[in-house]
Amino acid sequence: MSDRKPFTEVLVVGGGMAGLAGALALRANGAEVTLVERAPEFGEVGAGLQMAPNASRVLKRWGLLEKALEIGVRPKHLVFRDALTGEELTRQTLGGDFEERYGAPYVVIHRSDLHRILLEACEDAGVRLVNDVVVEKVETVNARGVAHTAGGNVYEADVVIGADGLKSTLRSAVAQDGPVSSSYVAYRGTVPITAETPAADLEDVIVYLGPDCHLVQYPLRKGELLNTVAVFKSPSFERGEEQYGGVDELEAAYKDCVPAVQAALRNLATGIRWPMYDRDPIENWIDGRLVLMGDAAHPMLQYLAQGACQALEDAAVLQDSTVGSVFTDDGVDPAAWDRAIDEFNSARAARTARVQRTARVWGESWHVSGVARTLRNLLFKSRKDGDFQYNDWLYGQAADGVPAVPAEAAAGAATGPGMDVRTRPEARTESLAGTSA
Repeated sequence: MSDRKPFTEVLVVGGGMAGLAGALALRANGAEVTLVERAPEFGEVGAGLQMAPNASRVLKRWGLLEKALEIGVRPKHLVFRDALTGEELTRQTLGGDFEERYGAPYVVIHRSDLHRILLEACEDAGVRLVNDVVVEKVETVNARGVAHTAGGNVYEADVVIGADGLKSTLRSAVAQDGPVSSSYVAYRGTVPITAETPAADLEDVIVYLGPDCHLVQYPLRKGELLNTVAVFKSPSFERGEEQYGGVDELEAAYKDCVPAVQAALRNLATGIRWPMYDRDPIENWIDGRLVLMGDAAHPMLQYLAQGACQALEDAAVLQDSTVGSVFTDDGVDPAAWDRAIDEFNSARAARTARVQRTARVWGESWHVSGVARTLRNLLFKSRKDGDFQYNDWLYGQAADGVPAVPAEAAAGAATGPGMDVRTRPEARTESLAGTSA
């Protein structure tokens, strides 16, 4: 007699990008999925979001890429400039050979738009969505995940996906750590593009690199909005203040930058600033029938623009890890979840740790001054448009089981966790790709 069952139950904790993507992926495989979110309504805060090909390939796989392109923008170039001189350091053309090599386009999109696309896809797929639920802990009882909520309710499922973000409560089951302060903060802003908006660069992602600061601009919503992000080292944040009463730190950070950068500061919403945290990588994301994903498992700094991208990769790999084990031609085998989530954890931990560590070093190289800045600029200028050796390891990684580039290129584009131009000017960067969101 077969021990297969007609369905398996999954509980997803967290209604952000990672949670929605994970819920959608497992629902597509045939799971009965409930997603619980602590907020009273679903939504996403923030501004622009960059979807590199490793993530847009996942959207393409789920039939959602066209929806993203309908509301997003396909930038023509990724351009790095020196913030003190305005000099162009390097650029990457994002269409043509780039898109052909990686199998999907580079897309910039408003965070709320991508979140809505994933939310609607979950609704259409039949994911049960529940708000105002705060999960405090998950235990494993009789090979089932049991989630206890602050309201006293209990949810049970064959597996629980912990996708509760940077400040994850569920992560304490596998690691007794906390968020790591970067000393950097961001101000963000989106403003309408008008006839008065400088026309230069409105089709590109532009990054200005300065000592202890950088600034990013790119268009959103089919070119109707201009997204601006200013990131700088904050003395008050180093003292432990997440918020700060004035904009004097912001103005001081960019006082030596070119007029184009200083003018862009007027686009920022200064009522709130965003402190930048990550966490140290961990190898194990599993406790019984609880498995973490997204920022709960691997929160990263924004310098490679990979936070949401890696969450989508997580979902795609989790989807693949359960096919043929939990989900079979003969039905569903809930007992196979242990093997499936272990396979998922093994496939993802080293990959995301590399991205986390590289993002830290990449950010350091952006913010150097003095001789290190001169060396960095020389290094950047030595790279030619269309040189993919720095991108393959990141964008060519297969989250869908089909490599976008030859395996030896994706694996061997660089050695070690990256380059620190302060001490290794002879080395090459791990990636000339991605920017602060």
